[in-house]
Amino acid sequence: MKILYAIQGTGNGHICRAKELLPEFEKYGDVDILVSGDQFHIELDREIKYEFKGLTLILGNHGGIDYYRTFAKNKLRRFIKEIQQLPIRKYDLVISDFEPISAWACYLNNVECYGISNQFALQSPGVPMPDKKDLIGRFILNSYAPVTFTYGLHFKKYNRKLYTPIIRRQIRDLQVSDDGHYTVYLTNYDEHSVALMLSAFPNTKWHVFSKSRSVILEQDNITFFPIDEELYLKSFASCTGLITAAGFGSCSEALFLGKKLCVVPIKKQLEQKCNATALAEMGVTVLENFRLSQYTAIRHWIH
Repeated sequence: MKILYAIQGTGNGHICRAKELLPEFEKYGDVDILVSGDQFHIELDREIKYEFKGLTLILGNHGGIDYYRTFAKNKLRRFIKEIQQLPIRKYDLVISDFEPISAWACYLNNVECYGISNQFALQSPGVPMPDKKDLIGRFILNSYAPVTFTYGLHFKKYNRKLYTPIIRRQIRDLQVSDDGHYTVYLTNYDEHSVALMLSAFPNTKWHVFSKSRSVILEQDNITFFPIDEELYLKSFASCTGLITAAGFGSCSEALFLGKKLCVVPIKKQLEQKCNATALAEMGVTVLENFRLSQYTAIRHWIH
């Protein structure tokens, strides 16, 4: 059987899930991998058959999406061409992890497509949603990757059609400890803004992972790390708690390891708002932003 496994490459969570699912899919046939987007920092350890630009959200440095760079990078004509280039009919089974090119290629060619991701769960009844409706965000969520059948993943089984998170073996095999530091992974904020916030807590040790750093730097009570999977896992396994965006993958891993969790959802990103709403119901601290105005909330979370 010929299988196409299409992965969304706008974040690390989809790639992490793929590393766990690929060996299972390979038991049933020959698997070709498609990745669209280039905003991930984790190696897949597999040959990628198709690499497309797809539709990518570019994160800015102030907690949200950089819409100017996103608009400049995403070109409709190129997206349509990539859909046309994909030989979708040669596959017996198409699986899309919220990947738009494969999903739209199936939709336009009347081919069945199976979707698996957290985003598909957000289209399911009973899932916690923010009080404020986001009609544009909802339209994008429902139209981004149209599939025939969905397997939605969420933190809890809010209904019988949902499934709990898929945790990669690297996380399951970690030797968990508590060395007293806090790990911070907020790539949608610039390093200076993060350092300014954390310097308000001089008696707390922080490990900050920064997309603008290439070497490790110690500065008072803050150690800055480049984005590196091995370094991150080592820090994460031994941390007291994690501060990150409200991405499904990283939050699921923190919950699985029993790490104290604080999330700062990416602004104007419906998926992150939905995840944050669910996490708040579970007792996780949710911050509106990562500014000094949140000092009291972070201090309370630390203690």
